[in-house]
This record gives sequence, structure tokens and C-alpha cells, in this order.
Amino acid sequence: MKQSTSTYHEPDPNSDEYYDMHEYRADRKQEPMRLDKFLNDRIYKSSRNRIQNAIRSGSVTVNEKEVKPNYKVKPGDLIQVVMPKPPGEGYRLIPQKIPLDIRYEDEHLLLVNKPAGMVVHPGVGHRSGTLVNALAYHFGQENLPVMDGNHQDRLGLVHRIDKNTSGLLVVAKTDYAMTHLAKQFYHHTIERTYNALVWGEPDPPKGTINMHVGRNPRNRKEFMAFPEGDQGKWAVTHYEVLESIYYVSLIQCNLETGRTHQIRVHMKAIGHPLFSDEKYGGDRIVKGTVFSKYKYFVENTFNIMPRHALHAKSLGFVHPATGEDMHFEIDLPDDFQQVLERWRRYVAGRRATHKGRLD
Repeated sequence: MKQSTSTYHEPDPNSDEYYDMHEYRADRKQEPMRLDKFLNDRIYKSSRNRIQNAIRSGSVTVNEKEVKPNYKVKPGDLIQVVMPKPPGEGYRLIPQKIPLDIRYEDEHLLLVNKPAGMVVHPGVGHRSGTLVNALAYHFGQENLPVMDGNHQDRLGLVHRIDKNTSGLLVVAKTDYAMTHLAKQFYHHTIERTYNALVWGEPDPPKGTINMHVGRNPRNRKEFMAFPEGDQGKWAVTHYEVLESIYYVSLIQCNLETGRTHQIRVHMKAIGHPLFSDEKYGGDRIVKGTVFSKYKYFVENTFNIMPRHALHAKSLGFVHPATGEDMHFEIDLPDDFQQVLERWRRYVAGRRATHKGRLD
């Protein structure tokens, strides 16, 4: 008999990462069977080659140990698999000649600096003009670096950043690289550093926010923090103030988890929403007086950066093919730098005029 019990961990709708976790317990009457064939019979839209790549990359464990594709499954074995999510359906991806700011590329992966305003992958209301449309053109229509059977909305992606967040994304060019990177994201070994400009001065200036994040039950288009952990998904953000500018602060955030809007939601939850974040309360004066000159200054600063002040500054990971530790950083974009400098000048001017007082 060839039976097993299985648990499929549903794709997390509150995640910026594109992987699924599958878990199988071989039945007590399980006949010996190669691991790759055992999984190929059970995982939707997976070829034998893709399964073998996953096993070789360490994305498959048996009883919490890595094995080879020819391992024979035994009764009672616990098999755990981390795999990229299956492809989207319903329309043909159109390659588009859109400029890409590629910071590194080899035969296995590339690093791209995504500008604010660009959607990562096609979806409702965004069938074109996305990063994936640009990648499809860059790689060539005949050579899409995607999972088996996937010629659609998520080619090469194992994570994403919001439309109005700028910064670095890693893109897989082979199935093996995609599976290996998905495993690293799942085990939280990817190093991700963000810079954000937030209202006020977080106290303490260095800390960890550990609050579940999930959809706001009163507004399904927004997310919110659940301090008690009774709803949403586990989420952890480590933050540190890099520069205090009295009214605002430049902070660094490092993520353990990758929930949708995680930094934006967590910073709002502790009373320091991101500057110019219209969805989470940062597009109004949160700290400072309401006299007309200050209000005029803030409104003009919003106009310079009419999007939330968040930048994916660095990525660190193990190269899927070479095993080398890779680390990449990207400078703040022009709008972010202009806003920072504008705040610095304003605060310096106020201190000079009012003998150090800031109200």
C-alpha cells in the first residue's frame, strides 16, 4: 500500500514571500518508495526534476534531516517541503521593454533596484507595467526563468516589496535557485534591512516589535497589529534610530518575518507611522505645532515624496549555486534624500532662530 497522511500549510495571504510549506507523514503501511517519486505524486504542479532540485537544495527534509532524491520513504517518516508557490492563472504575461536597474546578475539570479511606483507582479488593475513584465522582456520570451509550467505572474520571484517602496529584490533565474532561496526565506536566514522615515522619536531608540499582523476586520484593504497575538500572523521587526531630527527620525528596520505592510503596521502600532504613509496615518502632522508656516513646510515636503518613506536598503543571502555569502546595499533614492535634507535644514533653522527651542 502507498498511503500517507499529509498537512498542507495554506499560502499565507499576509506574506511578502512566495513559498508554501508541505508536510507529509508516511502511513505505517507505506511500501519503500523513492522520495522524489513519493513527493511527485503528492505536490500539485511539480515535475520530477523540480522535486529533485528541491531535495538537492535542502528544501526537503525527512525526520528533520536532509537526504538524497533516491532516499526510500519508510513507514512513519515525516517529510517537510518548502516550495515556491504554484503559478497564477488566467492571462498571458506580456514582456514589456521597461528599464531595469540591475545591480548584479549571473546565470542563477539577479538583484534589481525597484523604483517606487512600480508594482512587482501583475494582478487585478495591474496587468502591465510591472517588474515581472520588465523581467519577461529582459530574459527573452523563449527563456523565462520560472518554475515548471509557470509562464505567468510570478516568474523568478520569492519575495516582493510594496508598489511605493523602493529598493532591492532578488530574482531567481533557475528552478534550483528559486527553491534554494525560498528555503532561506522560510527559515528567516535572509538578511533584509530597510530604511524608513517615521514621525517622532521612537523610545527606546533601539528595540523589537513583536506583534501579529493581519487584515483589519473593518477594512480588508488594510492590515493592523494584534498585540495580544490572538489574530493575524506572527511578525517580528527589529528597529534602531539612525538619526533623530526631532519631528521625524530616520530608522533602520531588520525583518525576521515578511508580512504584508509589516514595517508600516508595526511602526504605526507604536505611535510612529511612516512619513507620508496615507494608508497608515503618516500623511498628516503627527508631531509638531499646527501653526501655518510649519503646516506649509510639511505639506510641501509631502509633495516631494508623495509615497510612504520606506526603502529596501540591503539584502544578504547564501548564493544557491556557490554557497557564497552575498550582500548588497543600495543608496536612498533622490526623493528620500531630498526629504531628509529638507527636515535637517528646517530643524537647524528653527534651533538657530529660537535659541535651540523646538516646539
